[in-house]
Amino acid sequence: MRATIAVLPGDGIGVDVTAEAVKILETVASIFDHQFTFSTALIGGVAIDETGTALPPETLALCEQSDAVLLGAVGGPKWDDPRAAVRPEQGLLGLRKGLDLFANLRPVKVYDCLVGASTLKPEVVRGVDLVVVRELTGGLYFGQPSRRFDGPHGREAVDTMAYSEQEVRRVVEVAFELARGRRKKVTSVDKQNVLATSRLWREVATEVAARYPDVETEHMLVDTCAMQLVRRPSQFDVLVTENTFGDILTDEASVLAGSMGMLPSASLGTGRRGLYEPIHGSAPRHAGKNVANPIAAILSAAMLLRHSLGLTAEAEAVERAVQRTLDDGFRTYDIHAEGTTLVGTREMGDLIATRITRS
Repeated sequence: MRATIAVLPGDGIGVDVTAEAVKILETVASIFDHQFTFSTALIGGVAIDETGTALPPETLALCEQSDAVLLGAVGGPKWDDPRAAVRPEQGLLGLRKGLDLFANLRPVKVYDCLVGASTLKPEVVRGVDLVVVRELTGGLYFGQPSRRFDGPHGREAVDTMAYSEQEVRRVVEVAFELARGRRKKVTSVDKQNVLATSRLWREVATEVAARYPDVETEHMLVDTCAMQLVRRPSQFDVLVTENTFGDILTDEASVLAGSMGMLPSASLGTGRRGLYEPIHGSAPRHAGKNVANPIAAILSAAMLLRHSLGLTAEAEAVERAVQRTLDDGFRTYDIHAEGTTLVGTREMGDLIATRITRS
């Protein structure tokens, strides 16, 4: 197979972890006789520094012409001025919007050998295997008006949460289709007792659920869900929710896996093209020091193989290699424990690459 992949390292450790993800994809291409072409472009803070914008037109054009996009991370203290008109995160939001990627899949799997890495009790996290499907192009992040201004009582600001029936329906359908290939349960998360958008969400989600009688459906308020994620996370299979709630809940869920460095994501639209990235931030204090955990980026590459390129066997080979490396006791600093072997970013990538096999 021939495929073109846009690589957007971004800021901070994004550069470090995307290098390892590319290494894994190159290994897969060699073993399985594929040809992957990689093209690199700017996004985020580094793009602001060089071009004045977080998403240069040429970056978006490259992504539109590629089969898939692999991204590292954006942002950092250098660009954190809340008064700034241009911010690194605008690059990521603009890319999602520009490619019409409306469904963000964030799997959370707790490996048996990492049960002790979580701050929660082993009996709480053991066996957890869930996916959060987060709506990406609506809600507070894109609603208008969204602005800051001087009012009669001083500084004021407004953000608008807005959703249409079509936006809700299409992401909920993604969740139900995903659940059909898993344990056949969907939990739709909202705040319908307070928000009009959530009441629309629940109404549309209920209509979609009626078309999937083989899938168990439950509705849960977001505050209850936040509690249940740390109280009894194994009850969940597929969760689907709006943009802001999904952002918060998936960061909370990273505690289950022991580290944000373990959690990949895929942002998908109506076609095969997707955007794949670890859920962690840019952690600039660790940039270039060969310490960051590349597993989330590597597992994001596995999702790229599965969802955009249709290479299921290859994706499973990468996932097995990650499992074998962890089972063999190798750890980066964020998941390191007594009795395991501490390795750096590049070494972890090498170890996983050597364990990729056809079976």
